[in-house]
Amino acid sequence: MTRNAADNADVDALARTLDDAALQARAVPRLTETAPLLDVETGYAVQRALVQRRLDRGERMAGVKLGFTSKAKMRQMGVADLIWGRLTDAMRCADGATLDLDRFVHPRIEPEIAFLLDRPLAGEVSGEEAARAVGAVAPAYEIIDSRYEGFRFSLPDVVADNSSSAGFGIGLWRDASSFDPVAGLADLGMALEVDGRPAETGSSAAILGHPLRSLVAAARLAAEAGLVLEAGWVVLAGAPTAAVPLEPGRHVRVNAGGLGRVEVTTAQSTTQSTTQSATQSMAKETDR
Repeated sequence: MTRNAADNADVDALARTLDDAALQARAVPRLTETAPLLDVETGYAVQRALVQRRLDRGERMAGVKLGFTSKAKMRQMGVADLIWGRLTDAMRCADGATLDLDRFVHPRIEPEIAFLLDRPLAGEVSGEEAARAVGAVAPAYEIIDSRYEGFRFSLPDVVADNSSSAGFGIGLWRDASSFDPVAGLADLGMALEVDGRPAETGSSAAILGHPLRSLVAAARLAAEAGLVLEAGWVVLAGAPTAAVPLEPGRHVRVNAGGLGRVEVTTAQSTTQSTTQSATQSMAKETDR
């Protein structure tokens, strides 16, 4: 077997490990524990193979997401650039959907700004070019769910794991002709509410100073991987706040000022339902 063939086999095996973990909703050890030479470049190769497994099952590419979009997070992780991941149509949740948490390992949710492209973007583009490519903007959320034990990972690990992306939801799109993505997103107040109470608050300015800078970065990073951001794709610009753990039986809402809002409800878990049913049955027996 040639060295390239061996490398490809290793990449496919690592991708299969993460894919199986996601399908079975179970945590696995970090890849770098068994593949200590895994670097960021190889991590992106694993990510590509991981998402290709989803596409082979019939899913379609729907866009990309950005991560580490704050300077503080970059410093914390010891990196000088953003990370990114791929989105598929099967990862999208309808606004107001009820989400079954049993399909995740240890999910968290964070508020996002979503861009809908009406023209392709590739390579080095200016902020003005990025703005012209935006057909619509919407409030959004992303569900992140590291497939690693303890939600702990190194940079190559998280890149390989599709940058922890597990799902996303989008509110009503605002056409760029009625909501200016430049002025409207310069300092947009955003709040993540759980059961009607604020859990995290922030500003769109926390996303690289302006979310459009994430779109510029997305075009560059995708092009480095030989990918063009296609018309009709969604780009999640990154989170302006920390993520919040998703728990069963909660109602979560992202409020993004004049841009609108998006909501999701988490179903009561099967385990919790079974426990409650047993408790209720015991209570009835005691009453008798």
